Amino acid sequence: MPTDFGVPPISEENRALVEQRLQDARAGDAVPETLRVEFRGRPIHVEVIDMPVDRLYYNPATHRISAQRAHDPVQEEELTKDHWSDAGQGYLHHLLTAMPSDPHQRDPDFDKLMESLREHRQNEPGLISREGVLVNGNTRRAALKELGVQSIRVGVLPASCNWDDICSVELSLQLRPDQRREYSYINKLMAIEEQIRLGLPFAAIAKLFQTSTPALERDTWVLGQLRDLVKRSEHGRIKLRLMDFEDAKESFAELYRTYVKEKAKNKEKADTLLEYRLAAIVLDFAKTDIRNIRIDFREKYLERHLPEGPHTVAPEPPKTVSIPGLSRSVPAPSSETAGARALTDMLLRAKATRKSATTVTAEELTEANNSVSALRDAFEESIHAAHKAIRDRKKRLAAPDRVNAAVDELQQCVTDLVLARGNNSLDEGAFDDTLIALRQALAKVSAEASKSIQLPGEGLSWLREAVGSQR
Repeated sequence: MPTDFGVPPISEENRALVEQRLQDARAGDAVPETLRVEFRGRPIHVEVIDMPVDRLYYNPATHRISAQRAHDPVQEEELTKDHWSDAGQGYLHHLLTAMPSDPHQRDPDFDKLMESLREHRQNEPGLISREGVLVNGNTRRAALKELGVQSIRVGVLPASCNWDDICSVELSLQLRPDQRREYSYINKLMAIEEQIRLGLPFAAIAKLFQTSTPALERDTWVLGQLRDLVKRSEHGRIKLRLMDFEDAKESFAELYRTYVKEKAKNKEKADTLLEYRLAAIVLDFAKTDIRNIRIDFREKYLERHLPEGPHTVAPEPPKTVSIPGLSRSVPAPSSETAGARALTDMLLRAKATRKSATTVTAEELTEANNSVSALRDAFEESIHAAHKAIRDRKKRLAAPDRVNAAVDELQQCVTDLVLARGNNSLDEGAFDDTLIALRQALAKVSAEASKSIQLPGEGLSWLREAVGSQR
C-alpha cells in the first residue's frame, strides 16, 4: 500500500473552509474546544470545529480496514486507482460498516454506534487534516452520514501535517485504552508489522501497542504464518485473504505456545504438529478441540479416517533444500512433515475455492465442498478419538497421581515432626487421631485396589499385609 495518497479533489476549498471556521471559533465569546493528540512525538492541543459531513473524505490509509480491502478485488482495484473517487470512497464506507470477519454482513457494533450517536449525539470529536481527510473518526463519520446528520465535530491537525503524520497519529489515537472500538485482530497485526518495517525497536512498538515484547514476537510469528497460509492457498487467481482468519485469534495464540514448547524438544515433530493444527484451524475447529491434536495424531487417529485421495499419499520429499542466494543446502523436511504439509495445502486451496464461489465453475465448487467436508469429518472423528484416549489416560493416572501427592505430603510431615520435636510443639492427640484416619483410608485403598488388580505387585502386596495385620 502506498504511503502518500496525495490530496482530495476539493482540498483547496476545504483548506479555506477550515481556516475560516478556525478564525470564527477564535473570535467567539466561548472558550474554544481543543483536542489533545500526539504529533511528531510530543503532545499538542488542536482546535475543534464543526465541518460538513459530506465535505470530508475517508482515510484510505486507515489501519481499521487494511485487511478487509481485499474483500472485493474489483472494488479494491477501483480504490487503488483513485482513492478519492465516489467508487473508492463508497467502498471504504461499506467496509467501515461491515463485519471485519465477513464484509458481506453488516457489523452489529456499527449499528450500536449509530444508535449511540442517535441518542447521545457525538461525545468525542474526530480529527482531520486541513485538506479534509479523516485521521480519526472514519467510522463515526460513516454512522453520522447514514443518520443524515449534516455536521461533525473534528480537531484540525497543523498545516504541515503529511501522510506519515496521518498514519502515526491515527495509530496512537486508536491504541488509547479508552477507545471503544478496537482494531480487528488482523488489522492490529498488520499495524504492528508496519511499525516494524518503519524500523521502530520492539520495545518502542510494545509501548505504543500497550503490550509486551514476547507478545509482539508471538504476533509477528502469527502474521508470518497467516501470510504463508495465504500464499499456499493460491492457485490461479484464487487465494484466501488475511481477513479469512479474523476469528482465529485464540487458536493462533495457543498454537504459538505449543509450537515453541515442542520445537525446543524436536523441531521436525513440532513442524508436523504445526501442519495438522493449522489444518484444524482452517477447518474452523474450536481451540479446545485443537488441543487434542498431538505429536502422534496422524499415526494413531487420522490415518484410519482419511478418505482416499491424493492427500493420503505423502509426496517423496527431496533429501536437501537449497537456500536462495547462497550455495548451501539444508536437510529437507521428513516425509511425515511433507505429507502433513501436502494435506494442509490441499485443504487451503479447497477452502479458497469455496470462498470464491462466484468466480469458479460449478464443478470446481462441488469438488472443493466435497474435499473440505470429507476432511472435516475425518478430523472430527479423529479429534473425538484422541480426546477419548486422553481422557481415559487421565483417569488411569488419577489414582497414582493422588498417591504421589500423598507421599510428598508425608515426606513433608517427617520434616515437620523433626521441627516439632526440637521445640516440643507436637499436638500428640491430634496427630494420633490423624494416624487413625490414615489407617482407615489405607484400608479402603487396599480393598478397592484389590478389586481392580488381579496380580498385585510389591506395593499392593505390602499394603494388603500392613492393613491386614491391623485387623
